[in-house]
Amino acid sequence: MKKRRVMIVTYFWPPSGKATAHWPVAMSRRLPNLGWEPVILTIDKDTFAQQDLSLTEGVVDPSIRVIRARSLEPFETYRKFVGKDPSVPLTASEVISREVGGIRHRIAIWIRMNLFVPDARVGWYPNAVRAGHAALTENPVDAVLTVGPPHTVHLVGKTLAKRFGVPHIPVLIDPWVDIVYYRGFRRNPVTVFLDRALEQSVLRSSAHAVFVTQTMRADYSGKYSFLQGKSSVIYWGYDEEPFRRLSAPRKKQRGEVIVHAGNLFDYQNPAQLWKTIGKLVQRGRNIRLVFVGTVGPGVRASIAEHGLEGRTDYRGFLPYEEMLKELMHATYLLVCATEPRHVPGKLFEYLRTGKPILAYGNDNREVEDILSETGSGMLFPFSDGAEEFFRRAKRFRPDVNAAGRYERGNLAGRLVEILETVV
Repeated sequence: MKKRRVMIVTYFWPPSGKATAHWPVAMSRRLPNLGWEPVILTIDKDTFAQQDLSLTEGVVDPSIRVIRARSLEPFETYRKFVGKDPSVPLTASEVISREVGGIRHRIAIWIRMNLFVPDARVGWYPNAVRAGHAALTENPVDAVLTVGPPHTVHLVGKTLAKRFGVPHIPVLIDPWVDIVYYRGFRRNPVTVFLDRALEQSVLRSSAHAVFVTQTMRADYSGKYSFLQGKSSVIYWGYDEEPFRRLSAPRKKQRGEVIVHAGNLFDYQNPAQLWKTIGKLVQRGRNIRLVFVGTVGPGVRASIAEHGLEGRTDYRGFLPYEEMLKELMHATYLLVCATEPRHVPGKLFEYLRTGKPILAYGNDNREVEDILSETGSGMLFPFSDGAEEFFRRAKRFRPDVNAAGRYERGNLAGRLVEILETVV
């Protein structure tokens, strides 16, 4: 039986080390065995995120066709505008931080929030459409799948799907118009109106929309009644294979180590937790903090304020499997949800480790339910110091088998069901 073909439009793809690349990579690797041949449309070079060459070695199927279209990244202009040292990498937690001073930084944020619609990657749109059109003229596909943010990819997918008369399936990892990092910033009403019109047009014309949390799906279905009956949830999930490749854990570390992996923005700062840890240290607990990824300047200042700077290790970006090793060597894992619709992607890798999870999130029932179902940890509001977690931590017995429902091999089957429904 001849395989059907699907174009996956994703801004991030290896060797980009951006976590957003992991989901489309995992799906593309599994689709051929499920009767679908993927072809990837992505950018020529990611100049913002750091590279992770380990993602190309035995992870990406070399037989998959990858089409690269030139991107117009604005962040090098931002670097020059604010006087950032070219040798120092930009971080996601820095470029939208309210803690970074300077009139030029504030002007740059205003420009990003108001003049780039739907996002700062909109300059990629014409090149992506041109490259995608040429590829699909030569080798047609049966569907177009887009993975965002950046939500510019959904505009690319909508245009290509319409031109070639095939269904478009947008996958929204984060909300669009009211994404959390807009919180606290003033956006021009005209900008918001245009952004909302683009969001609505993409979802209305889609054959099916996929969200990565139940809460986000419910929110969008309430906002757009036309999504009733044509939307689904596929969680972010995790890959089992990298865990199997990990070597045996090194000698057990002395004391207690709390690890956070991923970006930690200033608006996710669990300030009361640092206060609690400071008190526990004063009482004799040997607790250390390890951060893998970027940490906002406001978070760093808060940690130092509570006397924990000497007990904190900022590892920065690590290749994916090195990051997994840090998770496996931790005593506890920390995750911070930004809002009720947010289920952090790292939560699923955390579940697979079998380590107790300390989670923060205001009114986030979905994260709380996942932790409860797997016996993995506790969720606290950001106003709480989580003392109860440290009293009960040794009694947690996370169920790694229960976490298996979120393995991406299982999730890929659900994606294929959706593809075969709309084609």
